[in-house]
Amino acid sequence: MPKATAEIETPDRLEHIISKLKEREFRITPQRIAVLKILAESQEHPSAETIYEKVKKDFPTTSLATIYKTVTLAKALGEVMELGFSDGSNRYDGYNPSPHPHLICVQCKKILDPDLKDFQEMTRKIAKDSGFEIVNHRLDFFGVCPECRNIK
Repeated sequence: MPKATAEIETPDRLEHIISKLKEREFRITPQRIAVLKILAESQEHPSAETIYEKVKKDFPTTSLATIYKTVTLAKALGEVMELGFSDGSNRYDGYNPSPHPHLICVQCKKILDPDLKDFQEMTRKIAKDSGFEIVNHRLDFFGVCPECRNIK
């Protein structure tokens, strides 16, 4: 039985995303691989701008549009989760694109994935109790991280 997306481990994660692109006959360019590698390996939920700054070190002619196109493609394949925020500072999770909770620092914007063992059970209970078929969900906790609390 194939692993669920969230269970695919790095470096297999990158290979998994690339194989999905190949199955659908998308071009596999060095720049696209660089973007996908960052997404697949980063547990820090990078922004498109952060990805761009990293990719352009090796590929100086890469445009921000290339980053957005690659991220959009990976999202369409279900291999990247977008964390949208009202201020437009979207972040991306290609390491674990399955719905899961996040801890978000309101000062430095750091995003962490808490280990909530009961999260899947909570989702099943909400679906059962409400009669809803849950197709997607997002649970974010906003606060101030330990590093920012020590600064002040």
